[in-house]
Order: sequence, then structure tokens, then C-alpha cells
Amino acid sequence: MTTRGLLPAHAADIRPDGKEGSPVDSFMDWFWLMLWWFAFVMYLMVLFHIIGDLFRDHELNGWWKALWLIALLVVPFVSALVYLIARGRGMAERQSARVSTARAETDAYIRATAGGPTAASQITEAKALYDAGAINDEEFAALKTRAMG
Repeated sequence: MTTRGLLPAHAADIRPDGKEGSPVDSFMDWFWLMLWWFAFVMYLMVLFHIIGDLFRDHELNGWWKALWLIALLVVPFVSALVYLIARGRGMAERQSARVSTARAETDAYIRATAGGPTAASQITEAKALYDAGAINDEEFAALKTRAMG
């Protein structure tokens, strides 16, 4: 039963190319489709990593960067493979340097934020030592002035 503007029930199963059924008819079609999508996504990740490395490399001349970008556009797979072979070691060294710099900056920030013992806590510890008789008046005064210092 068809009404005006609606398709018959069996027309929903017809593909745009006129054939009936799904574009992925079997498990192998689905498997190869997923494999190609995986390869495409991996290629994009490598491509963006290469482009990021190109622009972060301060030793490489601007003309060489432009040449690499043109090569990545004209012959993408071959130039990406050549880039990884020719500059892969430097790429890894630059990445590890960036990671170690970021780690050092994070550690410095944490040390600065967390801070060491405050003057009040140092005086409290010195007072406890003084009350326990472990230090005398002069040592207590010296600790106190160093903490205030």
C-alpha cells in the first residue's frame, strides 16, 4: 500500500545504485571496511604528527618545511614513509625533549605551589624542641630569626 509521498515498504531495501541489500553484505565486507577505516585513521594520525613535528622543529629551514608539506600533499603515503625513515630519530628526540621539559615545568610548579614548611610551622617545631629541652634560648632565637627571615 502506497500513499502519496511515501515509498512502498520494499523500496527501503533498495540501494542508490539500484541493487537490493546492504552495502556490507557479508562479514568479510564489514571486516575489510573496518580495516580500511583503521588504516585511514592511522594515516591521518601519522600525517598530523608529521605536520606538527615539522612546525615545531626550529632547526629546519622554512623552505624545507614547505617542500615537505608539498610532498605530503602530492605523494602522501610515499612522502610520509620517507619522512619517518629520514627524520624519525630526530622526531623521537624532539618529542622526548618536549616531554621532559613539560615534566620539569610541572614538577617546578608543584614544588612552588606545595611549598616547604612555613615560618609558623618552623617556629612551632623550634618551640617544641625548646620546651623539650633539646635546644637552649640562643638556639631557639636563631631558629626563630631564620624562620622569619
